[in-house]
Amino acid sequence: MLSKKDFYKMVISMVIPIALQNLINVGVQAADVLMLGKVSETVLSASSLGGQISYIMTLIFFGITSGTTVLTAQYWGKQDLDAIERILGIALKIAVIVSCLFMAAAIAVPELLMKIYTSEPDVIAEGVKYLRIVCFAYILMAVSMVYLNVLKSMERVVIATICYGASFLTNVAINALLIFGLGPFPKMGIMGAAVGTLCARIVEVLIICIYAGKKSVPIRFRGRYFWHMDKVLLKDFLIFSLPVVLNELMWGLGTSMNTAVMGHLGKAVVAANSVAQVIRQLVTVVGFGIASVGAIVIGKTIGQGEMKAAEVYGKYIVQLTVFAGLIGAGLVLILRPLMLEQMEMTLQAKGYLSMMMFVMSYFVICQMYNSTMVVGIFRGGGDTRFGLVLDVTTMWCCSILFGALAAFVWKLPVNIVYMILLGDEVIKIPLTTWRYQQKKWLRDVTR
Repeated sequence: MLSKKDFYKMVISMVIPIALQNLINVGVQAADVLMLGKVSETVLSASSLGGQISYIMTLIFFGITSGTTVLTAQYWGKQDLDAIERILGIALKIAVIVSCLFMAAAIAVPELLMKIYTSEPDVIAEGVKYLRIVCFAYILMAVSMVYLNVLKSMERVVIATICYGASFLTNVAINALLIFGLGPFPKMGIMGAAVGTLCARIVEVLIICIYAGKKSVPIRFRGRYFWHMDKVLLKDFLIFSLPVVLNELMWGLGTSMNTAVMGHLGKAVVAANSVAQVIRQLVTVVGFGIASVGAIVIGKTIGQGEMKAAEVYGKYIVQLTVFAGLIGAGLVLILRPLMLEQMEMTLQAKGYLSMMMFVMSYFVICQMYNSTMVVGIFRGGGDTRFGLVLDVTTMWCCSILFGALAAFVWKLPVNIVYMILLGDEVIKIPLTTWRYQQKKWLRDVTR
C-alpha cells in the first residue's frame, strides 16, 4: 500500500491530464458560448438548448463507459487484456446503436426536440439549423468516448489529452472562421458552430485510428468482439453498466428538465444559465478528474485483492475532493464580475447571471463531493445501483418537482426557482456520506 504522500503524487499525476481533458471539452462549449454570445441572445439560447440533445446522449455514453470502467479497471488489476478487449467490443456496439437513434431523431424531428426546451419560434428555428448539422458527429462521439475511456481505465490518460486538445483547436478555428465569416469564408452563424463541432469530432477519430494502430497499445479493437459479444461478460456488463446508464440518463434528463423549466422563463434566463453552466463546468474539471481517477484506482486496487488499501485510498480521495471543491467555489466568485463585464447581454440577463454564479459557488462544492462518492469510489468498487436510487429520489421527487411547481404554479421569482432546481446536491451529501461509511462499495466483480 502506498503512503499518503506517494498516493497523492500518483493521483495528481493522473488527475492533471484528465482535468485537462475535461477543461478542453468545456473549452469547446465555452468557445461556442463566447462566440455566439457576440452574435445574439437568440442563437446563444438556440445552441445551448440544441446542445441538450447531445448532452443527454453523452450522458448515456458516460453511463456506458462508467460501467465499463467498473469491469476494465478491475480486470486491469488482474492484467486480463482479452477480457478488456471483449468489454470494449460490447461497449462500442451499444454506444454506436444509441448514437444512431439520436442522429435519426435529430434528422427527422428537430423541431419537436427543440419544443421540449422552448416555445419561442425564433429560438426553435435557429436550433433546427444547428441540430441538422451537428447530429452527424454523434457516431464519432460514441467511438471516441468509449475507446478513450477504456484506455483511461488502464491508466493511459495522455492520449485522450492529445486527442481532445487537437479537437479543441480545430473547433475554435472553424468556429471563428464560419460563425463570423472571416476572410473568404461565409458568415454562417449558428450553423458555423455546428460545422466546427463536426470537424472537431472527425479529428478526434482520426487521431484514435492512428494511435490504435501502434504496436505499443496494450489492447486492440477486434471486429469479432463487436459483432459477436461474449455472453458471460455481456451479462456482467449489463449488471454493472445498466444501473449506471439509467443513473446517468435519469440525472441527465433531470438536469435537462431543469434547463427546460428555465427555458420557458424567457431568453434572458436561458442565456444567463448557458454562461453559468459553462463556468460550473470550468471550475469542476479537477473535481470530476478526481472522481474519474478514484474509480480507476479503487477498481484496480480491488482487482489486485487489496481491500484494506482500497478503503484507505477512498479516504484520501474524499479529502482531496473537499479541498478541490473549496478552490472551485472561490474561482466562481472571482470569475463572476469578469463574466458580467464581458458578455453582451441585456441588463436583465446580467442580473440573472450574477445571481446564478453566486448560487453556483456553493453548489460546486456539493457536486464535486457527491460525484467523487458516486462516480468515483462507489462505481470503482462495483456499487452501481445506489447512485440510481439517489438521483431518482433527490432530483425527480424533490428539486425538479418543487422547482417546476415554483416556476409554473406558485409563480415564484427566478432566483428562488433556480435555487430549488439546484437543491438536490445539498440533499445528497448526508446520503452519500452514509453509504460511504457502510463500506458496501468494497466488492471484487471480476471472474
